[in-house]
Amino acid sequence: MPLSLVRALRALCLVSFLLCFLAIGARADIVWSPSSGWRIEGGVLSGLSGRDGRRALDYMNRARSDEERGSYFFAIHNYKKVVKHYPNSIYAPEAFFHTGKIYLARHQYIKAFESFQMVAARYPNTSRFNDIIGEEYRIASALLDGARNRIWGWLPGFKNRQKGIEFFQVIVANAPYSDYAPLALMNIARGLEREKNTEEAIDALDRMINSYSDNLLAPDAYLQMANLHASLVTGPAYDQRETKDALTYYQDFTILFPHDPNIAVAAKGLADMKTTLSRSKIILGDFFFYYRDNFTAAKVFYNEAITNYPESPIAELAKKRLAAVDAKMAQLMPKPGMPPPPKKKHFLFF
Repeated sequence: MPLSLVRALRALCLVSFLLCFLAIGARADIVWSPSSGWRIEGGVLSGLSGRDGRRALDYMNRARSDEERGSYFFAIHNYKKVVKHYPNSIYAPEAFFHTGKIYLARHQYIKAFESFQMVAARYPNTSRFNDIIGEEYRIASALLDGARNRIWGWLPGFKNRQKGIEFFQVIVANAPYSDYAPLALMNIARGLEREKNTEEAIDALDRMINSYSDNLLAPDAYLQMANLHASLVTGPAYDQRETKDALTYYQDFTILFPHDPNIAVAAKGLADMKTTLSRSKIILGDFFFYYRDNFTAAKVFYNEAITNYPESPIAELAKKRLAAVDAKMAQLMPKPGMPPPPKKKHFLFF
C-alpha cells in the first residue's frame, strides 16, 4: 500500500477518534453537589484545561454557593464572569440557566427570559433545552396575565402583556415541534384578542389550525376562530366576508368535532351566521324589488336566502317575498289586445 495512502488513513482514523471523543464530551452533564461542588458526568471534556479550567470551576462553585445562600447579587456576578470569559465551556449554558432562575425568583421576568433565551439560541443541544422552554413559557404566561416586571428586583414596573405575546412568539420559533408551541399560539391569540387586535389573533389561530390540526387544542382553535370572525360582522346590510368566514369555521367545528362539549355553542353561532347571510340577501332582493322593479334580480337574491338557510324563519320570509314578486309580475302582464308597458332600464348594483 502506498505510504501516502497509509498516512491518509491514519489521519482519517485520528480525526474520527477525535470527533467521537468530542461528541462524548459534548454530551457531558454538569452536576452540583453541596459537598463537592460542580462536577462533570457522562463525559470527560469541559472545553477548558489548566488554569482556565480551574478558574471557571471556581467561579461556578462560588456562584452556586452564593445562590444557595440567597446572595443573588454575588451569584449573578460570578455566573456572568463564566459566560463572559468562558462562553464555549460546558459551564456557560449552566451559568446562563441559573442566572435566569435567579432573575425569575426576583420577578425580573424580562431579564430571566433573556438569560434562558441565550441558552436556547447559543446552546440548542443542551440537555436543559426542554427545561428552558418550560421556564420561558412560565414567564410569558405570567406577563400575559398581568404580572409586573420588577426593576432591580424590588420595584414593580408597569404591566406588559405585549412582551408576553412577544415571548410566546419566540417559544414557537424555538421549539415548533414541542407541546409548548400550540399552547403558545393559543396564548398569542388570547393576548391579541385582549389587546383588540383581532386580525392578528385570527392569524395566530390560523397558524395553530394549519400546523397542529391533530392537537387537543384544535377544537378550541376552530371555535375561537369562528367567534373572532363573527365578532367582526357588522350586520346584514354590510359586506358579508366575515360572516362567510365565521360560517365556514362553525361548520368545520360541527363536522370535525361532533362530540365536543361546545357543539351547542357552535350550532348557535352557525345559525346566527346563516341568518345574517340570508338577511343580507333579503335586503338586496328588497332593493331590486321595491326600488328598481327588477323582478329577475330580486328573485335571484330571495332564492339565495332560502338556499343559505332553508327551513328557517328567514327562508319563510324569502318565500313570501317571492310570492309578492310573482303577484306583481302577474299584475303587470299585458292583457290580451293591450300593448305591453314600456320596458324600464335596470341597473345592477352589487
